[in-house]
Amino acid sequence: MLNLFLVAGVALLFNSSFKGDGDKSGDAASPEQTVRSINLDKEFDFCGEKLPMDNWDVHQRLDAELLRNVYFHSQTILAIKRANAIFPLIEPILKEEGVPNDLKYLAVAESALSNAISPAGARGVWQFMKSAADGYGLEVNGEVDERYHLEKATRAACKYLRKEKERLGSWTLAAAAYNGGPGRIAEEMEKQRAKSFYDLNLAADETMRYPFRIVAIKEVMENPGQYEYVIEKDHLYPPLTDFKTVEVSGPVPNWGDFARQNGTNYRMLKLYNPWLVDSKLTNKAGKTYKIRLPK
Repeated sequence: MLNLFLVAGVALLFNSSFKGDGDKSGDAASPEQTVRSINLDKEFDFCGEKLPMDNWDVHQRLDAELLRNVYFHSQTILAIKRANAIFPLIEPILKEEGVPNDLKYLAVAESALSNAISPAGARGVWQFMKSAADGYGLEVNGEVDERYHLEKATRAACKYLRKEKERLGSWTLAAAAYNGGPGRIAEEMEKQRAKSFYDLNLAADETMRYPFRIVAIKEVMENPGQYEYVIEKDHLYPPLTDFKTVEVSGPVPNWGDFARQNGTNYRMLKLYNPWLVDSKLTNKAGKTYKIRLPK
């Protein structure tokens, strides 16, 4: 599963104005912007597992991800806004599945909480590849792609992560496996005689960064004001929880006609049911699908 929350905040550091004791230059007509380094003098954890911040390597790797996320303003604000819509749907499922609430930040790292498509073909908020989706009970074909079904994909992600945690021994390693592949982390742990994720030296830079990125995202999203993000409550995106459900057990020749017959339009139908990926449903097996419609 390849995450799409790759950040490019370095340019912001060079384009922002820096002002130190010996720097008296600057355009008086331009508003001042202070770009600060980040104080890491505190405890950080992921799923209750503390980061060994006394390890200078761990300290620097987390520092790098915090800087990238704190100063990638547009993506961070979008993630915070979308979280207001998505987290209320994800959090109860995480609780029901018996996994830590912090795993919702893995979804942010994967897709910025959007129905993204990666260059490798991973899709949805949880960025499942088709092979993994098939293995965790998600229907994927030319008409239905449940990688886009938020609740079903969340349950599948929980099962995947719980299985990897049981196999590898920690949620941090399970998260690394979510990014790097189910067998690769276990193989490298054995080969390198590593006792934790922080002992590993992996060729894949993205996987090396991945747990740190999640912790950085968690830190900024839980403490936006500390990093000078100001987002009014009425600017947050509302959750799509006000809907009615219609069951469909046969074919649907055209979803546009179906939408009109149910008092809405194709665009709204797709927003409430992004897993419907064709304009029709053949449904030769007579499976029952629950279709959400705006009230």
